[in-house]
Amino acid sequence: MPATNADTQPQRIIRLANVHKAFDRLIVLNGVSLDLQRGQTTVIIGPSGVGKSVLLKHIIGLVRPDRGEVYFEDQRVDRMNEAQLVGIRRRMGILFQMGALFDSMTVEQNVTFPLVEHTKMSPSERTERCAAVLRQVGLDGIEASMPSQLSGGQRKRVGLARAVVLQPQVVLYDEPTTGLDPIRADLINELIISQARRTGITSVVVTHDMASATKIADRIVMLYDGKIIADADAATFTNLNDDIVQRFIHGRADREELRRIREGFNPV
Repeated sequence: MPATNADTQPQRIIRLANVHKAFDRLIVLNGVSLDLQRGQTTVIIGPSGVGKSVLLKHIIGLVRPDRGEVYFEDQRVDRMNEAQLVGIRRRMGILFQMGALFDSMTVEQNVTFPLVEHTKMSPSERTERCAAVLRQVGLDGIEASMPSQLSGGQRKRVGLARAVVLQPQVVLYDEPTTGLDPIRADLINELIISQARRTGITSVVVTHDMASATKIADRIVMLYDGKIIADADAATFTNLNDDIVQRFIHGRADREELRRIREGFNPV
């Protein structure tokens, strides 16, 4: 049977509907609505402190909205208790900033930690799965190494191996290239692209790195002042006629902020 138009349309896997979140008097998310499509890589950009990481934490249920709704495959995440969230989190992996490895554990113990917590796999099965995901990130044979023996890029790759060891449907990346030189950052970009292409995984990537964003993204979303101010495919995004978007892309400071800084150095 030939594919119908409905068969070929992207399917929504995650939905945020009118999400509001504040910490004390600081408004972080102010009515964010966003649909994320299955199998796509969505990159979320924006200045520091606009709620990009907070948005990721809403998706996985680590933070709950003050108002609004969060869904994963039409299951309402923000109303789930911790026991219910375990099942959702098994279907999502997350790569934290700097890898967030356990310093006292070997690489193998770090990578297989989710398998110990969430599966009944035997030790030999866990070892086999660990070796397989380490091969995927180009780190064969380092199972016995400690995190302190690894470079920053290697720690990020071990963190990615741990994020995908449960073979999740979605991987959330929180600043995956922060702290890396351009070559190591590009290696992480290639790993994100390879995971998406080879497994059909859905990726949500928070980053400040525009070179990374334009390389890996099917879609770029920009958060600013608690709201989504731009949303487009990568090629279109870079050409948007919006001053805030263009200043972020090209790394240009706000003129008023520059004026205040320069005035601060003028003699009184």
